[in-house]
Amino acid sequence: MSSRAAPPASITFWTLGLIWGTNFMFMKWATDVISPSQTTLLRVLCGFLPIAAYALARRALRWQHLRHAHHFLVMSALATSVYYYAFAAGTARLPSGIAGALSGSIPLFSALAALVFLRSEPLTRKRLAGVVAGFAGVLLIARPWAAEGGADLAGVGFMTVGALSVGLSFVYARRFLSPLGIPAAALTTYQIGLAGLTLLLLVDLDGITDLAGDSRAAIGTAVGLGLLGTGVAYVLYYQIIEQLGAVTASGATYIPPAVSLLIGWLLLGERITLLDAGGLVVLLTGVLLLRGASKRQLRAKAARSASR
Repeated sequence: MSSRAAPPASITFWTLGLIWGTNFMFMKWATDVISPSQTTLLRVLCGFLPIAAYALARRALRWQHLRHAHHFLVMSALATSVYYYAFAAGTARLPSGIAGALSGSIPLFSALAALVFLRSEPLTRKRLAGVVAGFAGVLLIARPWAAEGGADLAGVGFMTVGALSVGLSFVYARRFLSPLGIPAAALTTYQIGLAGLTLLLLVDLDGITDLAGDSRAAIGTAVGLGLLGTGVAYVLYYQIIEQLGAVTASGATYIPPAVSLLIGWLLLGERITLLDAGGLVVLLTGVLLLRGASKRQLRAKAARSASR
């Protein structure tokens, strides 16, 4: 990669992290007016257009892809409908900063799901330490033992379900979709499109027009969550993968928890304790331990392949 390409990629990297970090503020605004399921529906519908436009511009869509529609439907549930709904429901019950901090467990659940279902990565001491540290961070943030000051357990439960759902989606994609060689832009277009159709059939639309009476929530949902947080975010993510590689691109997921915590404290006046901040640090430490173990395994596999 040329040095000329590096600065734009780095700017895109941080822009993506900031966009994802603001999602929890927008979800909080939306769920104060409409239901989490309605928030999810509008987010998906508003995010679909830029994703589809990007895929069309890249000429990534093919009619023959439809033979794999059953896989796209599973991914639409795991990586979009369930994931977005659970996070919206969790954010409705928690301070947005705490919800964002808990979203840092996504890489943790992804690694754990890979260990359990793919069995391609051994459970080393470093991975075990990463899992333990990650869940310790979640516990410090949730504090289920606290009579007062702890996070709403139902909200924590929804955030956990959302992180687990998207974690399972990575394993499913690696097992069933990666071998197909379908471009990521096409996969995401099918995934988001099917999620939108499913949600239109399942979501109760009664009261959804109340969002029009709150301009802050309406703009936040349509532009913040939909256009930027879903559509533009995916496009930026693909650009980072092309310029910096998938491993570096995945590092953008470490930015949103800290961003959401700061936004909740500085802009929304949410109370953030030292335990909350400490829990986030412990959680991200666990994620970094898991990532380091995976990178070491990839280097070892590459070295074995080169020696053959």
